[in-house]
Amino acid sequence: MSGSKEERKGSGEWHEFFWNPRTRELFGRTATSWGLITLFYLIFYLFLAGMFALTMYIMLLTLDDYKPTWQDRLATPGMMIRPKGNQLEITFTVSDTESWDGFVQNLDLFLSPYNDSFQVQTNDDCPPDQYFIQEDSGEVRNNPKRSCQFNRTMLGDCSGVLDRFYGYNRGQPCILIKLNRVIGMLPGKDGESPYVTCGAKREDSEKIGPLAYFPTNGSFNLMYYPYYGRRAQVNYTQPLVAVKFLNASLNTDIDVECKVISNTLIAGSERDKFAGRVSFKLRINDK
Repeated sequence: MSGSKEERKGSGEWHEFFWNPRTRELFGRTATSWGLITLFYLIFYLFLAGMFALTMYIMLLTLDDYKPTWQDRLATPGMMIRPKGNQLEITFTVSDTESWDGFVQNLDLFLSPYNDSFQVQTNDDCPPDQYFIQEDSGEVRNNPKRSCQFNRTMLGDCSGVLDRFYGYNRGQPCILIKLNRVIGMLPGKDGESPYVTCGAKREDSEKIGPLAYFPTNGSFNLMYYPYYGRRAQVNYTQPLVAVKFLNASLNTDIDVECKVISNTLIAGSERDKFAGRVSFKLRINDK
């Protein structure tokens, strides 16, 4: 019996905590108390939301839609190659069309915006060997900024126009190289454009054979710089350098390294040893 009384007493206390009809309290608080605490937290969280909105608004006032306010970048941009092989490996068999057809399609797709007809319609024919500077006039934006033509035919034997297989059907593959885009970068001085040079690692130096570069001297002409950003320079066409392997050894791996040579850019850095250079493996099988 005593146990039953204790259970009823405990149950009654719990019911009174939930709702006490004598004091008209819900969970130990009157309606006035609940109203005051709700009002406090409402004002508190509205204040926090207002502070966050004000902070974001002030931060957004410091941002430019066309140019980054702060730019933390390497002194030398990275480099990439096309076609995209598996983990920077270009391996194919000359007699097996399927082994290199994917590389050809990749290059065709990548070079489609470089077609001469499209470049003539959208970009300017700029004077070479000098920067194409397009400054704003005070508060007046010089946008959208114009871009210089990089015609596909400038890549010569690696353009896909004269040879639609880019040399892969003859064991003389073409590799395209580009510098990563960096807003405001000036990659050369005194009218000297940066250029690309490729070679094999020491143990493969006799395997790589002669190379041909397109455009002439494998240079990124100064007229394509500076780059002003995707929004400010909507039709910007990134310059390319094509490297054609004319007589590389067959049925063997060749470790190739290409790097940019410039009087303002330094290949490699303490932060990134691959800055301004790219390494890849080339293997050409005859059958």
